[in-house]
Amino acid sequence: MLRWAVRLSLAAVAIVVLYIGVTFAQVWWASRSDDTTPASAVVVMGAAQWNGKPSPVLQKRLDHAVELYRQGVAPLIVVTGGKQTGDAVTQGLSGYQYLRDQGVPDDAIKVEVHGTNSYEELSASALILSDAGTGDDVVIVTDPYHALRAQQIADEVGLAAHVSPTDSSVGLRQLARETVAVSLGRIIGYRRLASFR
Repeated sequence: MLRWAVRLSLAAVAIVVLYIGVTFAQVWWASRSDDTTPASAVVVMGAAQWNGKPSPVLQKRLDHAVELYRQGVAPLIVVTGGKQTGDAVTQGLSGYQYLRDQGVPDDAIKVEVHGTNSYEELSASALILSDAGTGDDVVIVTDPYHALRAQQIADEVGLAAHVSPTDSSVGLRQLARETVAVSLGRIIGYRRLASFR
């Protein structure tokens, strides 16, 4: 019995290690992929802003969204993100103002201002697009390390998503953190995972 218990324990550990290893490889591969298939909208994931001024991370995402819009990838941009503690302005509003300053017309922008995590932002974006009567096919703009999780969350909330990440560098720590998030999200669901964070 002891021998079988040891074998089963080793097999379980091997399965977990394999699962995490495969997930890491998928997160890494997604970080290197860029899918600009034409869609109904570009969805820009939220990031920090400073009193209405996009942080460098958010600005890079917004600039990439403008580039995709001008290339004709999508006729609409959805900017997302609510307020973090101490913020006077939402990430969504900061993104909206930045896009307007870049010459994107008002009727080509939709704003989500309540999401405080990726699940809330994408879930709200799906509702915004549904209410607007557009299609549910989107190109998500985010940082490379976040690409796989963003796409899988989008699938969970009913969006047909492609991801076109920024050209930001990717660190091992970011990939490792995302590997944990994707590994757990696939098992318990991304909505439940978001409630723990």
